[in-house]
Amino acid sequence: MNAEFFDAIADIEREKGIPREYMIERIKMALLAALRKDNPEAEENVVVDVDEEKKRIEMYIQKAVVESVENPAVELLPEEARRYSKRAEVGDTVNVPVDTKKFGRIAAQAAKQVIIQGIREAERSMVYQEFTSKENEILTGTVSHIDPVRGSVTVKMTSGSDYTEAVMPSSERVPGEQLNEGDMVKVYVVQVHKAGPGPQVLVSRTHPNLVKRLFELEVPEIFDGTVEIKSIAREAGSRTKIAVTSSQPDVEPVGACVGPRGGRVAAIVEELRGEKIDIIKYSEDPAEFVAASLSPAEVRRVDMLDDSKSCRVIVPDGQLSLAIGKEGQNVRLAARLTGFRIDIKPESFLASQEQEA
Repeated sequence: MNAEFFDAIADIEREKGIPREYMIERIKMALLAALRKDNPEAEENVVVDVDEEKKRIEMYIQKAVVESVENPAVELLPEEARRYSKRAEVGDTVNVPVDTKKFGRIAAQAAKQVIIQGIREAERSMVYQEFTSKENEILTGTVSHIDPVRGSVTVKMTSGSDYTEAVMPSSERVPGEQLNEGDMVKVYVVQVHKAGPGPQVLVSRTHPNLVKRLFELEVPEIFDGTVEIKSIAREAGSRTKIAVTSSQPDVEPVGACVGPRGGRVAAIVEELRGEKIDIIKYSEDPAEFVAASLSPAEVRRVDMLDDSKSCRVIVPDGQLSLAIGKEGQNVRLAARLTGFRIDIKPESFLASQEQEA
């Protein structure tokens, strides 16, 4: 095991990022695997000595010096023992060098497989660690395959020098969004876990936090913490409501998110393929917050009910359908955004109630 061998280990560490210590440990395992093929009885008595300073790896079988040899794999006579230690006597233990060049073809192949497998495992582990650090973040990937039966999408993800293939199940795809192989898409990394030959990365285009991360990328005031996203309600591919507030009175949170000439929110809408986004100013006053959440409808009055989780909202008769939204979407998103059950009534209902009273 000469200096070139250690140079190769250094090259692997430099090019692939696999620690030198790990590779040396795999080399030890490889040598033991080779010995196991050629001399299985001596396995428990084997010592692999690595001297990095002298760039030398040596392998020994520790054999007991005995008067009568019963197991030549781990025993030897005194006269033979003195070839390795001049003062060897019965009862001593001597180190008998193993000539790795004499390993058989099968043994050498076994050693090679251990080393190759070790490199692969190290690479998979590094990819797993790299993508685990990207959980709950946005990454850009390339659509590499679309399953026509299941509707799932395989996305090739790159992070630094590492890459892996992520899976976007049909449930995480935006309804109606057309994706083609080769398309570049931004996805939200939901989960990374070990499975099979490599890390399993689950990504999404429907997760509400995808919108949150997009705003963090586009709006400096959100990124630096001046503007805070308090809540998000999303029906992917159709509409999102996002409530924001500012820690500084001179920074208007809605305006910051919209951006000059609407450029910031427009970039996000483009990434989401035309999904509508309502940006709402958050308020600690529940009634005020609920009223804002029903935008773009005009709200006349909000009455908080006794259970503290429900409210009744009064809107002009002509605004009722706008407040409710198509198929109830606007009020449904408002309820999820605020956390209140919202009962919308027209002004005519309020007038009839007052007349009855």
